[in-house]
Parts: sequence; structure tokens; C-alpha cells
Amino acid sequence: MKWKRFPRPRAHLPRPARPAPRGAQSRARPPASCARPRRPAPPGPDPRRGPAMAKRSSLSIRIVEGKNLPAKDITGSSDPYCIVKVDNEPIIRTATVWKTLCPFWGEEYQVHLPPTFHAVAFYVMDEDALSRDDVIGKVCLTRDTLAAHPKGFSGWAHLTEVDPDEEVQGEIHLRLEVVRGPGPCRLRCSVLEARDLAPKDRNGASDPFVRVRYNGRTQETSIVKKSCYPRWNETFEFELEEGAAEALCVEAWDWDLVSRNDFLGKVVFNVQRLWAAQQEEGWFRLQPDQSKSRRGEGSLGSLQLEVRLWDETVLPSGCYQPLVQLLCHEVKLGTQGPGQLIPLIEETTSTECRQDVATNLLKLFLGQGLAKDFLDLLFQLELGRTSEANTLFRSNSLASKSMESFLKVAGMRYLHGVLGPIIDRVFEEKKYVELDPSRVEVKDVGCSGLHRPQTEAEVLEQSAQTLRVHLGALLSALSRSVRACPAVVRATFRQLFLRVRERFPGAQHENVPFIAVTSFLCLRFVSPAIMAPKLFHLRERHADARTSRTLLLLAKAVQNVGNMDTPASRAKEAWMEPLQPTVRQGVAQLKDFITKLVDIGEKEELDLQRALSLQAPPVKEGPLFIHRTKGKGPLMSSFKKLHFSLTTEALSFAKTPNSKKSALIKLANIRAAEKVEEKSFGSSHVMQVIYEDDAGKPQTIYLQCKCVNELNQWLSALRKMSISNPGLLGSYHPGIFRGDKWSCCHQKDKSDLGCDKTRSRVTLQEWNDPLDHDLEAQLIYRHLLGVEAMLREKQRELSAAGTEAGSALRGSGEAPKDPLAQLFQVLQDLREAHRSSPASVPPSETNRLLELQT
Repeated sequence: MKWKRFPRPRAHLPRPARPAPRGAQSRARPPASCARPRRPAPPGPDPRRGPAMAKRSSLSIRIVEGKNLPAKDITGSSDPYCIVKVDNEPIIRTATVWKTLCPFWGEEYQVHLPPTFHAVAFYVMDEDALSRDDVIGKVCLTRDTLAAHPKGFSGWAHLTEVDPDEEVQGEIHLRLEVVRGPGPCRLRCSVLEARDLAPKDRNGASDPFVRVRYNGRTQETSIVKKSCYPRWNETFEFELEEGAAEALCVEAWDWDLVSRNDFLGKVVFNVQRLWAAQQEEGWFRLQPDQSKSRRGEGSLGSLQLEVRLWDETVLPSGCYQPLVQLLCHEVKLGTQGPGQLIPLIEETTSTECRQDVATNLLKLFLGQGLAKDFLDLLFQLELGRTSEANTLFRSNSLASKSMESFLKVAGMRYLHGVLGPIIDRVFEEKKYVELDPSRVEVKDVGCSGLHRPQTEAEVLEQSAQTLRVHLGALLSALSRSVRACPAVVRATFRQLFLRVRERFPGAQHENVPFIAVTSFLCLRFVSPAIMAPKLFHLRERHADARTSRTLLLLAKAVQNVGNMDTPASRAKEAWMEPLQPTVRQGVAQLKDFITKLVDIGEKEELDLQRALSLQAPPVKEGPLFIHRTKGKGPLMSSFKKLHFSLTTEALSFAKTPNSKKSALIKLANIRAAEKVEEKSFGSSHVMQVIYEDDAGKPQTIYLQCKCVNELNQWLSALRKMSISNPGLLGSYHPGIFRGDKWSCCHQKDKSDLGCDKTRSRVTLQEWNDPLDHDLEAQLIYRHLLGVEAMLREKQRELSAAGTEAGSALRGSGEAPKDPLAQLFQVLQDLREAHRSSPASVPPSETNRLLELQT
């Protein structure tokens, strides 16, 4: 039978009859003889399962720096920044580093993803104020590449040219079957629909059609205008010769009237496998055209990255209880425990992973209410092996790393309250500050009077005065913040202060307890935050060169105060001498502050913790634009700026941050939080929150953010706060219902289920995220598996030496059991639980569909 091709529509021609609704298709079962797999439903959480095991994937990303980038501006330089995309979805934008070809970012991110993601790409862009930003190049890392590096990918990668034929995204829904009859066999290919295609036109959409090629014949679907979520429902047939090695190629294209058509992606199938399967249906990921030779590698510069993929199967909470109870029991016993399990874990942990282990242990014990006891145990261990007071907590021990993590987890909001106003003032003033005479540049200062440049002495005096003001403001803010400091932080510093004073008594060590506290509070917390405010979430952008120098000098002054103005700290940089009077005054202020900070009893600790918990701050807040979607025409002046606040109860809004808030959406009623395609509102930074009103009817609100980072931060916060809600949607419409149809897929049924899958599991790790106890326990279990051999060797050494742990191991049944033996039994039980976990078995349906593709 010869296939007749209709002319392509230039206007709106009648479309082929649409099949029965999906619900009707699923209810009407075909006979067993011709049964085929149902259309795969978009992935979404199942509210019936509860807290069962789950496969979780996350990416640890550190974008370090770039080098030898090409110049894109007429000045011979560039203004580079990075965009990070996961499966072509932008999730991160770094700060712009101005006027350089060797930018340094040093930004770190943690991204939680579904296990089915395919690749992460890093695009280096050049920011332009008056025109579209230029693309410099990209680095793409597939999931398989990251999985082949268990310790993470680290190093320099060459930027490659961005080829439009390789910039594809989305999936296509196909049904393939071998039709046998009295005549020759036929290959039937039904092109049903596609989703999330790349927008190739200026209007933020595409005009897609599909080209099917097999055995020298080519057939095409009709064109769907202005849609990245087209539906065709068209079927094509080809004569099929048994044993033929020809592949079936399905290509998606964007139709253009004047220029050449744009490539949207393709899927190639192995027809040989269809003979056995007879019939297959599913969503297939569109692949790029890689037939062209790669150009530009090495000539576009390089990017230094550190990327690590974490794949974890998290078991139900009950499976981790024996491990958690064992570790908590060891912490409660302190240094008098029979096996001292925590010291053995520290001894067998390598330096490169000590920070991760410290963070995981700290979060685990923080969730169990034992963070103070855990850190107190580490303090005692550190003090027990320290003989000189001036070397206390100077190494990268488990105690130092755990305390750093503790302050970032428990004290970050406190840091923002104390340091935030001072940092904002430095950024707003943009004053030239320099104390080193060898670095003074008078020309950068300008004139102090009419046509008279400042002298070097005037520059140094003015700089010293500026730093005195900032340092005085910071110390005053610290002195007033005792009651604002979290109770658990105060209690931990109290334990540290008392332990150090016991270990180093006497008048000659009078300042040692204070220096022990400031070594963490000032040197490892406040000073790093001053030098890199963006990394501590105090600012959205990196500081420019002038502001960075001011922050660096201020951080040096804070370090001198934290060192209690010792002669060693003064001798390092003599040009810091003009600040010494302020530093000496600050030492007295800081000692008075620490004395009040550690003066907290158990009752006051509980009362303060209870009072602070009643004043729980919002999870996320900030100004957003709310859009209206009424009417059929284009949206003109259809948005209003309001201040939104997300709490654990609701999403509310007000005219200003200090105005009375009105509850807009109850958190329990949220069903999805997703992005909106660019063409709907002319912006790529719009999100939609789908919820149910008090009457149970679905409603949607559209909110516009100012940048891609703010958009993803709001989406992450909303998704994490509503992840346990019943009735979460598995699909949605990325467009809006304007007039009588959806702008994304052109469907006229407003209650249509949706043309794209939701992405509720794509979130960013934030500093104020709630603790995930099961995940922390799983990460600790995985680490203990890696050092199990060393722990067994330690057990043999303890037994051979006749230590208390070895005696307990050889003793009678009434003697306490060796904690190492208990630990090995717990690890064995968890190992068996993982082996029997359904989440550890790859889905056969997905594998079978992948095997069809070549």
C-alpha cells in the first residue's frame, strides 16, 4: 500500500481525529492476545506508600575557575558567568566576574535530582548589558561519566563549541509494532505526542513536525504551530523485510518559513529487536545529532570543576534505628565507653573525607538532641592529645571539622542577623580602603577637594578610619547579640570553655579558653563569612575588587581581635598597626561577650530554646510579581509586586515586608510547584503554584522572580515543604489557559491532565533545610562500609593487646558486648536490607525501551 502525503498546512487545517481520552483507554482493556504495555504515567509520588525506601540522587557541584577564555567585548575582555543545566533545565547561575579572561568563582551547590537524569552541562556565558549574552562554550558530563568516578570528577575540562544540532531536549511518545498479515509484514510507527521540546523561535516556542525514515522512505507528520508540547496522533507504515538490518529513525524538526528547519532531536531504533517484542510503546528521550566533528576544543578556554554524583537507596527509618542507637549510646558514655567507637571512626577516616563524615555525624546527633554531647566528646579527645595550648584546635581534626559544620547548620541565621547589616554597608559604600603603603593607588581615590588629589598619608588615614567604624560596628553588634544566639550554640561554647579551662589552668593560660572559643567563632565562622559573603548566603553576587579588599582587611582585623591581640599576630603585618587601639578595645569587648555567652545554665538553655522556637522565621520570603491570566489577548500590565512569605503553614503575601500578611495558600493544599514556559508571560523566570481552594477546586497562581537562582530557590522551598502532601500531581501544563485553549499543547479542555511531567524531586540544598535523619544515617552507614576492614583490624589489635574492649569480647555472656562487634552486626543487617531492597533493582521496563534504541 502506497502512502499518500498531504501538503503541509500553511493555515489551520483540520487535524486527525484524536483518540479516546486517556482515562477511557486505560479502562478499556484490549484482549490478552494483543495486549500491550499501557502508556507510562508521568512519575510522581504515590501517597499510598508512606515513608518507604527511596532511591535518591544528588550532585555536589563546585565551580572553581576558568582560564584562557576568548575575549567577547571590544575592550579585549569578557564578563563571564556560568549556567548549570540538568537535562537542559537551568538550575544554577553563578555570579558574573567582570572584565577578566581568567575568572574565579569558587561557588558550591548541592542539587537533589531524580535517579533518571541523564547529564549536567556547564555553559560559560559573557554578560552584555545592551544585547543578548554571548555563549563562550560548554562542558557536558553525562551520568555515566560521573558514575565512573566514585570519588567525583575533579580537574580542568576544555570548553567546546555549542552546536545547535546538539542542543536538544525533551521526549517523544511513540508506539511501534510489527503487523503480520497475509501479505508482507509491515512496520507501523505511531507518532503520538512530544513534550519539553527546545524552543527555537523568537516567540519562545517551536513549530514542530516529525520525520520518520526507514529503508530509504521518508514520511512526515503535520506541523503544530507555536508549541513545545505538540500532539500529532498520526500513524505511518513501512514494508518490513525479516532480517533487514536497516534502522528506524524518528526525527523532530522545527519548521521555518524563510530559513532552514531547526533540528530538535532524534531517536534511532533497532528494528531487529522489534521482531521479538512485536509491539512497544513509551516515552523516548530525544538524542542530538553527533555526526559532526567536534570543533573548538581547547581554543575556547578551560573550566575547573569538582562534581560528584551521590546515589543512595534510603531505607525506612526503622532499619537505621540500631545504628543510630549504637552511636548515641557511645556518645552518652563519653570517653569512658568500653570501645570508644567515635575515636576509632575518627582514626580510620581519611583527611579527604573527614569534612563529609563530620557533617553527617553532626547532623545525625543534632537531630537526636545530642550535638552538644557529641562535640563535648570530641573536645575531650582533642584536649587529651594536645600538650601545647598554642596548637589547640589548629589541625583539621574531627573536632574542628564537626564544630565548623555545627556553626554553619545551627548558627547561620544568627550570623546573618549580626553580620548582614555590616556587609550590606560595605557593599553600598564602595569606598577605596588600603592600609598597605606598597599597594596604595592614589588615582583610584579621586579628589578630596577641588582639583587636589589626596596624598598617600591621607589615603591611609581615611582607610584606617573606615575600618575602625566597620570593626566597631561589628563588635557592638556581637556584644548585643547574646540573647539572639541559639541556645544549643551557647551551651556548646560553654562546654568548650570549661573543658579548656580544666585542661590549661593557671594565670599564664588565662586567655586560652577565650582563644578556644574565638578560634571557631571568629577565625572559622565570622572571618570566612566576611571574606566570602556570597558563599555564606549574605549576598547574591561576589564583591568587586575594591569591595573585596575592604572585606579582606576587615577580616584580618577580626582575626587579630580573635587572637586576643597576641604579639605573634601583630608581628605578621606591621602596616595593620593603625588599627591596634581599636583591636585592643575590641579584645576587651569580645572577652566580655564570651563571658556572657557561656554563662548559661540548663534551665536557661531550655527556656531560651523554647522561646526561639516560638519565633520560627519564615522558610523563604521576598518580593515577587503576581500575574493575572484573565482575558484572551496579550497580558498588558497584568502583574503586581507583593512581598511573599513561606512558612511551615502557608504561603502568604503583604504589600510590604512590615505590613499585615494575608494567607494566600495553605501549605497542605499545594499540589505542584513548577516553571512556566517563557512565551506565556515573556519571561523565563515565572513559576506556577497549583493548589486546591477551600471548596476543593483546583486553582493556579503565577509568580515571577527576578532571576533563575531566585526562581529555583522558591521552587525548591515549595517542593520540599509540600513533598508529603497527599494528591501531588504527576503532570501539569507548563503554559497558561488563555481564551479557549492551553498555550502549551493547544488542548481546549481546561481540566486536561497536563502535557508535561512534574519535577517535584528537583531541589537545591539550602543552609536552612530541615534535617533528613534517614539520609544522614545512610551516608554514615556507607562510610562505615568503606572503613570496615580497618575497623576489623583495630578490633584484632585491641583483642591481642588485652584491652578492656578485648577482654569484653572474650568475657562471659554477662560482660558488656564489644561495640565494634555490635557495629559489624548492624552493618551486616543493613547490607542484607539493601540487597532485598526493590529500589536497588533497575526497572526492567526502562531497560527494555532503551534496548530498542541504537
